[in-house]
Amino acid sequence: MAALLKGTAFITGAGSAYAFAAHGIRNLALCDINPQTLATTTQHLKTQYPDLSILELEMDTSVESSVETAIATTIREFSRLDIAVNNAGIGGSVATHLSSLESWRRTMSINLDGVWLCQRAQIQQMVKQSLLEPAPRGNRGVIVNVASMLGLVASATATPAVAYTASKHGVMGLTKTDAVMYAEHGIRINAICPGYVGTPLLKAAMGSGIMVAEVEKVAQKRLGEMEEVADGIVFLASRMSSFMTGQGMAVDGGYTCQ
Repeated sequence: MAALLKGTAFITGAGSAYAFAAHGIRNLALCDINPQTLATTTQHLKTQYPDLSILELEMDTSVESSVETAIATTIREFSRLDIAVNNAGIGGSVATHLSSLESWRRTMSINLDGVWLCQRAQIQQMVKQSLLEPAPRGNRGVIVNVASMLGLVASATATPAVAYTASKHGVMGLTKTDAVMYAEHGIRINAICPGYVGTPLLKAAMGSGIMVAEVEKVAQKRLGEMEEVADGIVFLASRMSSFMTGQGMAVDGGYTCQ
């Protein structure tokens, strides 16, 4: 069976790196603000996929020069950029009347400004590239932004997250607008919108009655697995979604349907 993915991938955050390697990527630029996370992830990946070429890039998505240096280094190493996953972000749960301007700006800086900075640098490279595969299904590059189900709906009153929700709605607006703008250049841009996923932090919060009640709103009555989100990213990055652009794909167990 042919690999779903090919070319060079640029990923902020390690979540989808394993799925990308499993589905055919062999040139991987892996970005994180924490060098220890990069080293650990690289070690694990190389153990499973010895033929994988990994470029470790310490990058702060909220700093313009850091983003531009990371993209430039990727191009020097691998010559082109075929898939980009913009996955850096922070959370937070607080209502507007309890929010500070400092916390609002920090959330926006990382969750929205950071995605825009990455996407701008990625597009600047992709518009210069040849098609990786022939048209109509081929493209010059694919971008997958990691938004949230809270980029599609409001946060619950029991778990208010005004800055986070606003930032993820912003990611959706950015995704849709640039998808239309750059479709004629052969660039596809979509967003994945995860729901409640069983990260260690969220699993620890399940001792709270509020979170138990929130998970009850999920049609499947469970937390998602991180691998399920990664599988969705692989789909959006692959030619299987070649007629999709500007979309926000919910992977939320049915939460936003109700």
